Amino acid sequence: MFTIRQLSRKMEDGLLSLAAGIMLAASFFSLLLPALEHAGRDYGSELIGALAVGAGTLLGAAVLYAIHQYAPHQHFDSRREGSNKYKLGRIWLFVIAITLHNFPEGLAVGVGFAGGEVKNGVTLAIGIGLQNIPEGLAVAVALLSVGYTALRSALIGIASGLIEPVGGLIGATAVSSAAVLMPWALAFAAGAMLFIISDEIIPETHNNGNQNLATFTLMGGFVLMMILDTAL
Repeated sequence: MFTIRQLSRKMEDGLLSLAAGIMLAASFFSLLLPALEHAGRDYGSELIGALAVGAGTLLGAAVLYAIHQYAPHQHFDSRREGSNKYKLGRIWLFVIAITLHNFPEGLAVGVGFAGGEVKNGVTLAIGIGLQNIPEGLAVAVALLSVGYTALRSALIGIASGLIEPVGGLIGATAVSSAAVLMPWALAFAAGAMLFIISDEIIPETHNNGNQNLATFTLMGGFVLMMILDTAL
């Protein structure tokens, strides 16, 4: 981090796609599959359970959509030129965007642990931790590009992930207070992450001529998380 001054667009797209692949696998293997199991058992019917999980997934996506509509944020395109003040403002919108993305990830980890399945929570925590690396690096390098010191950029990159414990606490508290919310909470977290992957990360990483790289790094991230889920 302290030796990097700027990420190439190709590397940024590859790293973010890798993170998206990890999130995608986590959504399926660590959130939706356990949600279906819990819902089928709680409702006594696999069909009703699947409908509940589907509704929870759509609800999570809808809430993230609403947040994105009203919270100021923007992804940073390093190729754009402009005044330092304008560029700095856009970078801070990018930092806000990454911070918003971290909330459902923390929620997912909190729900995973609260469900009583430590293995599931540990897998989620490792996967989410891995995908936070490229996001934090992107934040820090963006701030470096407008004159922030390496130390300050690194600290802000780390701070952008501090909303995750907040999401984790909310998810764990909700599930602990009412066990019946478990499948809904898992599905909600999955829906929120799927919205981020589909609405923001994939379009952004496919918009700069790096779509083949982005596709295969996403698949690599998916396989990595799948192996982690199986191994742990």
